[in-house]
Amino acid sequence: MKNCQAIEIRNLRYTYPDGTQALKDVNLRVENGESVAIIGPNGAGKSTLLLHLNGILKGEGEVKIFGLSVSNSNIKEVRRRVGLVFQDPDDQLFCPSVFDDVAFGPINMGLPHDEVILRTEMALGAVGLPGFEKKSAYHLSLGQKKRAAIATVLSMQPDILAIDEPSSNLDPRSRRELIKVLRSLPVTKILITHDLPFVVEICKRTIIMDEGKVVADGKVEEIFSDGALLEIHGLEIPYGYSAPSLLPTL
Repeated sequence: MKNCQAIEIRNLRYTYPDGTQALKDVNLRVENGESVAIIGPNGAGKSTLLLHLNGILKGEGEVKIFGLSVSNSNIKEVRRRVGLVFQDPDDQLFCPSVFDDVAFGPINMGLPHDEVILRTEMALGAVGLPGFEKKSAYHLSLGQKKRAAIATVLSMQPDILAIDEPSSNLDPRSRRELIKVLRSLPVTKILITHDLPFVVEICKRTIIMDEGKVVADGKVEEIFSDGALLEIHGLEIPYGYSAPSLLPTL
């Protein structure tokens, strides 16, 4: 699977019931193992695009996950392969304990009890929360909740991790812990974020969306070195950012 295409989107269009056209002929490809940030102003269509990756929203056009069309006939397998983490972790943490939250997916996959326990322990270990099984999510810090929400997805062993605003409202320590977690995960990652320094830490490729369209797509250092491009789309070069040299090494 190393060289397979993880995501392929062709001519994707989506209009909300109120008539707002959120996506306008979006075309996008993501290779397996890539870490890609999607940035842009509010209302650009970023989160709407994310919700199409596992069929929560369905527009016109084509969305494929590892060659599988996101359709009713494939939706169960697509949702196993695409782990979606919402901006607000409380949308994913609703059980009496952290263990129950993280085990929820594997249980609904019909996995044996021992496998559910193993996956839950591995997922919590991967996000730095071993020993939190009996805790209530209500008593966790926001940073811990964000990592627990990621664990609820990792327990299903997805091939793609799609996260909406992973670093929003985190204090510096929690943000740093989350960066370490995301760097360590050997899966394809799609991050929707306004935190451009966060992008620099994790991603090699950045896509800018504006008014429902992909308006730029390239290496992080190329996109973040183009102040005029960023400004046009309501963004700015991250404070203190210095792009590595784009010249070839002699």
